[in-house]
Parts: sequence; structure tokens; C-alpha cells
Amino acid sequence: VVVKKGEYGAAMFSANEDRRAAFFFAPAYPLEKISDPTGAGDSFAGGFVGYIAQQGDCSDECIKRAIVHGSVVASFAVEEFSIDRLRRLTREEIESRYQEFKHFTHFEPLEV
Repeated sequence: VVVKKGEYGAAMFSANEDRRAAFFFAPAYPLEKISDPTGAGDSFAGGFVGYIAQQGDCSDECIKRAIVHGSVVASFAVEEFSIDRLRRLTREEIESRYQEFKHFTHFEPLEV
């Protein structure tokens, strides 16, 4: 199950027996300016489903990447009014922002 939480990101709940693998959360991509939040959820869904369809995979790991991909697409959608920003969007921009998102949310294991 994937739950979209609007400006708070999205969460995945899986039937995986490993509790650490059964839950995943990704925040929304951080933006300094939002012009029009209308359609952000639809853009997330399009990016999410489109990524899964492109990969042809429904594993938990693919769904996790799809959540991030959907969040990235939605982040572009809210930058301008209506679908104006999406009309000019390129694969390279999506890939670049995906890598930035990965960098923003990565942290090292706790050293004890």
C-alpha cells in the first residue's frame, strides 16, 4: 500500500516479513517556492505509475524508487501554474533532481 501524504511526502507499507523492509517513507521534495499546488497528487501518481510501468517490476525496491520518482515529478508540477512546467520537463531534469533528492535524504549509519 502506498499512501500519499501531500506536502508531507508518501509512505509504503508492505507485507514483507522483515519489518525494516516493510515500511518506507520519503518526504516531499523540498522547494523554496511553490506557484500552484493544484495537480501535485496527480503528477505524483503519474510519475509513480509511469516509473513502475517502465521498469516492469513491482518489487518493494522498485516501489520505493517509484515513490521518489513520483515526488520528483510532482515537485516540478508545482513550480508553475497548471501544467506549464511539465510541458518543458526533460528526462535529464528528472534524473538530476532524483539524484539531488537521494543526496538530501541519505545519511550514514550511527556509529556507537
